[in-house]
Formats: sequence, C-alpha cells, structure tokens
Amino acid sequence: MKKLFEDYGWLLKFILAAILLAVGIWMVFADDIIFAITGFAIVIFSIFRVIPLLRTLENELLRTVNLIEIIFDTILGALMVYVAFTQTESDSWDSWLAAYKWMLAGFFYIRGVIFLSSTVFWSEKTEVPKFIFHLVIFTLAPVIIMWDDFRPQTLGILFLFMSIFGTIYLSFDGYGGYSRYRQRYKAKTKKDKKEKEEKEQPEKGVPKPGDEDSIPNVPYDKDDKDEDTYVN
Repeated sequence: MKKLFEDYGWLLKFILAAILLAVGIWMVFADDIIFAITGFAIVIFSIFRVIPLLRTLENELLRTVNLIEIIFDTILGALMVYVAFTQTESDSWDSWLAAYKWMLAGFFYIRGVIFLSSTVFWSEKTEVPKFIFHLVIFTLAPVIIMWDDFRPQTLGILFLFMSIFGTIYLSFDGYGGYSRYRQRYKAKTKKDKKEKEEKEQPEKGVPKPGDEDSIPNVPYDKDDKDEDTYVN
C-alpha cells in the first residue's frame, strides 16, 4: 500500500485539487452548504479539544471555563448543522441567514476572550502564531457584526480563495510527484533493458550448444609430426 501511494499519490492529489476547486466555486452560490460546513467545523473543533485540553490545564477555574465554552460551541455548531439541513425550505430561512453572522461572530469573540484571558490573567503559555490567530478572530468578531451585508455567501468567497490556494498547492505537489514517478519509471526501464541484454549475450569464447560454426577452425600444418608415430 505504501508503494502504491508513493507511485500514484500524484494522481490522488490531482483529483483532490479538482474536487477542491469545484467545491470552492459551488460554495459561493450555496448558503446552506456554508451554514453546514461552519457548523461541522465548530463541532469538530470543540469535541476533539475536550480530553487533551482538560488533561493539560492545571488551573481548575480555567478548566471549568474552557469546558463551558466547549459545551456552548458544540451546541452552537449542532444548531447550525440542524438549520442547514432542515430549514432551507422554510419561511424562517432568511432569518437564519441574518442570524448567521451573529453565530459566527459569537464563536470568534468567545474563543478570543477566553484565550486572551487565559494568557494574561492565568499565565497560560502559548506560541506566537496561536496568539496572533486568536487576536485576529477576536478583532474579526465586531467587524462581522458591523458588516450589514455579511451572509454565508460572504464567507463562501473566502472559502473560494482558500480552495484556489489549496488547488495550486496540490497541483504543484502532484506535478512534482508525477515527475519523480516518470524518472523512476525511466530508470527502471533502462535497468530492465540492460539486464535483458546481458542475459542474451553469450559468454566470451564459449560456443552456444549446437552451434558448430562457432567452433574455431585451426589449420593443419604438414610439417608438424608426432615423433612417436613417425616411421622412417
């Protein structure tokens, strides 16, 4: 299986690049898909943080606060998924679309407040990229709320740019994998051809069985006489 992925992983990357681009374009025109993807992302982000986070946090108050946040985020994400799959044809769909920005902004704001508070007031250690990321989403929350025309389709445009970037990355990575595959194939072909030629080539000075013409013809010299058999 490992060799299969090494030889044909480039093909999978090309297929994924095409799917990623198609989904990115589709999401620009599908509010319900954006609603569902956002909900799934929040649920997955929340559930898979529970055990590692609670096991590593030493402060009991901080552990409790994070647990409450995870429960709230899980409920919020599940609600968004439910709305995306059940309310698209209802009369309340437009109201849910208007509420989308409040849900997303609330998720960003709460996550930013808790993270920044844990690093400032509870001296929780962190890395620079993580700190900058939470500072950005904390800043984005009020921007989203003040954005009058913000809808799931707006986030879909962001997903489109992300999908284009991912498509370019996968395409170049697949191109490199395909180039390496062709080089290995060329080298293997040359090696097999050389081994075949060596097997077909006879050993030097040894005639093939049944090949009488290959026996060297040594000329007979009349002056050469055997002393034991010569009669005077």
